[in-house]
Amino acid sequence: MLAEAFKFPEINAILRWQDIFTSFNKIALIAVAAAVIGIVVFLLAGNKDAKVAPKGVRNLAETTVEFIEDGIVMQTMGKSGLGWTPFLLSLFIFIYLCNVPGIIPILQMPATARMAIPMFLALLVWVVYNGVGFKHQGITYLTHTIWPPGVPVALKPLVGVIEFISNIIVRPFSLTVRLFANMLAGHILLVTFALLTQSLITAETQQLLLKPMAILPFFMLVFLTAFEVLVAFLQAYIFTILTAVYIGGAAHPEH
Repeated sequence: MLAEAFKFPEINAILRWQDIFTSFNKIALIAVAAAVIGIVVFLLAGNKDAKVAPKGVRNLAETTVEFIEDGIVMQTMGKSGLGWTPFLLSLFIFIYLCNVPGIIPILQMPATARMAIPMFLALLVWVVYNGVGFKHQGITYLTHTIWPPGVPVALKPLVGVIEFISNIIVRPFSLTVRLFANMLAGHILLVTFALLTQSLITAETQQLLLKPMAILPFFMLVFLTAFEVLVAFLQAYIFTILTAVYIGGAAHPEH
């Protein structure tokens, strides 16, 4: 029966990879490759003659920079936030390049589907926007964070606890889980439909009637693969724009 032919692998087989060498596995390889590719692209773009019309790598780099400036920085921080473009650009490109391998044959795993990378990035963002807050507001940043302007004195103890948990604890956790959970869910769905397609195609002789049914999970696999291309971009965009919002809010609390 199909149930006997289709055996879903243990979760460790999907998420854990054998080390290439000590403490360095495929997830680490993807992360390093993402960083190197991003650096190389912009080094190549920066070596082009600025007087020549942009094309190829330079055109890609300039389009990405404009997207970050116009679609994220100007929308959340205004002109005063343009100095954050390199940081936000690096964050977006790195996350996107870590997400995309989930649909690439052989790799077939987004590095962000493991908790470590999203958590590290979220903690980095947490340190940055809190540092910006203390730099621009001093110690009053903490009081503004815990007690937003206009809170009645009687409600300050309750609001203070809620805001502290929300801004100091929940915010980096939500950044981590949002990216990690979405990429993990997509990875598991792709694995599921790929295995189901394979099981139907390789069904035994007495199950020949099942073979034509393989086209159904196959079409679903193709659809989900295309969808994951969009998800890879959206998750990188959402993480980056939330980072810009947090930094902008820390620098300019009146906004």
